[in-house]
Amino acid sequence: MSTEFAPVSPPDETAKREAVARHAQLTKPAGSLGRLEELGVWVTACQGQCPPRPFGRPRVVVFAGDHGVTARGVSAYPSEVTGQMVANFLTGGAAINVLAATAGATVRVVDMSVDSEASPPAVTAHKVRRGSGSIDREDALTEDEVRTAIEAGQAIADAEVDGGADLLVAGDMGIGNTTPASVIIAALTGSEPVAVVGRGTGIDDNGWMRKAAAIRDGLRRARRVSTDPVALLRTTAGADITAIAAFLAQAAVRRTPVILDGVVSGAAALVAEELAPGAREWWVAGHRSVEPAHSLVLEHLDLKPLLELDMRLGEGSGAVAALPLVTMSARVLAEMATFADAGVTTSP
Repeated sequence: MSTEFAPVSPPDETAKREAVARHAQLTKPAGSLGRLEELGVWVTACQGQCPPRPFGRPRVVVFAGDHGVTARGVSAYPSEVTGQMVANFLTGGAAINVLAATAGATVRVVDMSVDSEASPPAVTAHKVRRGSGSIDREDALTEDEVRTAIEAGQAIADAEVDGGADLLVAGDMGIGNTTPASVIIAALTGSEPVAVVGRGTGIDDNGWMRKAAAIRDGLRRARRVSTDPVALLRTTAGADITAIAAFLAQAAVRRTPVILDGVVSGAAALVAEELAPGAREWWVAGHRSVEPAHSLVLEHLDLKPLLELDMRLGEGSGAVAALPLVTMSARVLAEMATFADAGVTTSP
C-alpha cells in the first residue's frame, strides 16, 4: 500500500439540500433544534441519503504508543502506564469502555508503539516499534517506520469500514503524547510554544516548564519540515499519532464520518487534512479539550465543538460523549413526523 491517499470527495450536496428541506417540514418551528439540525444535515450528506439511516456500528479505535520525550519529565505519569492502560482497555475497565458501551459503540485497541511486549498478538499486528525517539533531539521515527505507520492507519480504517463501521472515532493512549501533539499543532498553525503547552495529565509548574522546553526544542526541528506532512510525522509524531492521521484521512477517502476527540487526535487531524485535502468535511468536533492547543486545531480546521465539558482524558472519550447527539440528530430527521403526516397546521 502507498502512503499516497486517493482524492477525497465531499459529502453529498443533493442529500444535504433534501435534509434542509425535510427539516422545514418536520413538526417544529424552523431552526428550533439549533445545531442538532445542522448536525443531522451533515450526517445525511455523509450518508448520501435522506432521511438518514440509524448508525449500525459506531466504532472507536484507540491507538496506543509511547514517546521518548516522556523521559524529560513532561508527564505526571511514568511511561509504563501506557501498557497497563492497554490491558485495562482490553478488560473493559477504562473510561472509554464505559462511555462507548453507554453510547452504543464498540472499542478496538491497537498497539502501535507501546514500550512493552505485554500486549496480545491481536493488538500488536500493526506494531511499528517500542516507543519513539525523543523529539526534542531526534526524529520520532525512521523513514521506513513512518511509512509503515501510515500504511497501518490506512489498513485499519479500511478494515473497519469493510467490517461495517459507519461512524468512526480515533482514540489515543500514550503517556507524554500531548507533547508531540502540541509540537505538531504549533508547527502547522504558526503558534509559539507557550501558546500550546497544557497541563496534560495534571503536571505541576515545574513539569509545565520541562514540557515547554521539550516543545520548544521539538518545534525547532519540526518547523524545518512543516510543509511536508510525512516528514513532519517522521520528525515529531510517533507511530501512534502517525497512524491516527492516516486513519482519519482514509476514513474520509472511504466516505465515512468521524467524530474527532481532543488534542492528540486534533493534531493528527491537522496532518490528515494535509495528506488528504478535504478530509475535514467528513469530521465533526466532539468537544473542546481544556488543552490550549486544541482550540487552535478547531480554529484552523473551522470546526465548532459539540460539547465543552472541560475534558482532557483522550482515549476518544470526548468524541464518544458527543455520539448520542450525533445519533439523535439523525433520528430526528428519520423519525419525526412532518406537518402533513401529523395533520398539524403550518400557518394561520
